[in-house]
Amino acid sequence: MAPERTESALDSSSGAVYITTMRTLLCSIALAASLLALDARAESAAPDFTLRDLDGGTVNLADLRGKVVVLEWFNPECPFVQRSHTEGSLVGMAKRHTAKGVAWYAVNSNAPGKQGSGVEANRKGQSALRVDNPVLLDETGVVGKAYGATNTPHMFVIDAAGNLVYSGAIDNSPDGEGKSPEGGTLVNYVDQALEDVTAKRPVRTPKTKPYGCSVKYGS
Repeated sequence: MAPERTESALDSSSGAVYITTMRTLLCSIALAASLLALDARAESAAPDFTLRDLDGGTVNLADLRGKVVVLEWFNPECPFVQRSHTEGSLVGMAKRHTAKGVAWYAVNSNAPGKQGSGVEANRKGQSALRVDNPVLLDETGVVGKAYGATNTPHMFVIDAAGNLVYSGAIDNSPDGEGKSPEGGTLVNYVDQALEDVTAKRPVRTPKTKPYGCSVKYGS
C-alpha cells in the first residue's frame, strides 16, 4: 500500500507543478501581449512636425488635428512620381479628396543639391505634374526619417485623431502607371484607407511596401 501512496503523492505533486508552470506561462503571455499593445498604440501616433511650403508659409501637423491628413513623399524629378501623377493613381487624386475635406501635402525630404531638391525645382514640378496641393520642404530629412519614408512616392494617412493608420505604396502597380498591378487588379491602397477612415472602421491594409525612387537624404 505504501508504494501506491507514494506514487499518488508524486502524481499530485507533478500536477501541482504543471498547474503552477502553466499559470506562470499564461501570465507571461498576457504581460507580453499587453506590452505589445502599448507599443502598437505608441507607434500609431503620427510624428508631429513643422515645415515650410514653397511660399515660405508654415504648416504644423498639430494644427490639422480634427482633419484626415495624407502625406505624399515627393520628388518632382523621380520617374515613378512623374508617371504616378501623369498616368497612374495620383492623377487628380489629391484634388478629389481635398474636396471632401482631406488635408493633402507633398513632402520633399531630398537634401540640398540632390535630385528634385529646392524651391524652384519643386515649383516647376508642381506645375508640370499639376500638383494642386502644397509641397513642403524637409531638407534636413528629419521629418522623413521620423516617418520612415524611403521612397517617392511613399504615402502616409493620418486620421482625425492624429493616428498614423496607413503607410506604404499608393497602389499595387510598381510601374507607377497603374498598368501592371500585382494579382491583375489595380488596388489603390490610399483610396481604401481613406474610405475606411471615413466609415470609422479599421483600415483593411494598414501597411504595404512602398516602391519608387529612394529618398535622397543628406546623410
